[in-house]
Formats: sequence, structure tokens, C-alpha cells
Amino acid sequence: MFFMNLLGINAILGLAGLLLALCTALMAFLVSRSNRRLRLRCEAVESSLAAMRRELELLSSISLKTGRRVKRFEQEYAGVTDRVALLELRGSTQSFDQAIDSARRGTDPGRLTQQFGLSRGEADLVTRLHGRKKTA
Repeated sequence: MFFMNLLGINAILGLAGLLLALCTALMAFLVSRSNRRLRLRCEAVESSLAAMRRELELLSSISLKTGRRVKRFEQEYAGVTDRVALLELRGSTQSFDQAIDSARRGTDPGRLTQQFGLSRGEADLVTRLHGRKKTA
């Protein structure tokens, strides 16, 4: 009887050991599969991150170029508002007539620019066409 009890205990312990080994193997398999999925997910996230980084660099480059263009436009057209204001001050052709009269009286181009809102080129032209002739 002792041997039967001993044999029964050994059989039970063997069976328990076998079940424990099977559970351990199953858990190792599940952990391995889980690790593989996590590794694949990590690689996908890293790939997406690299793609996003490239897109961000591209957008940054485009933004920089756009900023430079805007700055260039601002510089090129900075005088437009001043020029429009001068044209509005000038009003009608009466300003040209008055500028021509002043040029005939000997007013210099700088004064015509200030007084009548003419551009420097316009004032020079009015002075050349209608100003007093210099005698040598």
C-alpha cells in the first residue's frame, strides 16, 4: 500500500509537473507572439515617425522660402503706399499745371516733388521740359 500511495503521489506529481510544463510552454509562446507584435508595431511607429520628420523638414523648407518671398514682396512694394498717398494728394492734372508754372519760374525738381507730390522722375521731366533754360 505504501508503494501504491507512493506511486499515486508520484503519478500525481508527474502529472502536475507535466501540466506546469505545458502551461509554461504556452505562456512562453504567448509572450513570444506578443513581443513579436510589439516589435512590429514599434517598427511601424518608427517608420511613421521618420516619414513625419521628412514631411516636417519639407514643410519647414517651404515655409522658409515663403517667408523669404513675403519679405521680398514687402520690400519691393513698401513704397507703393507712399506713392499712392502722393497720387491722392496730387488729385487732378491741376497739380501738373501748377508744377509746370513753378518750373517756368525756376523752381528746382526737389521742390516740385515736395510741393506737388511728383515723383523725382516726373519733377525732373517737368523741369527739363518747362524749366528756365540755363545760359552759359
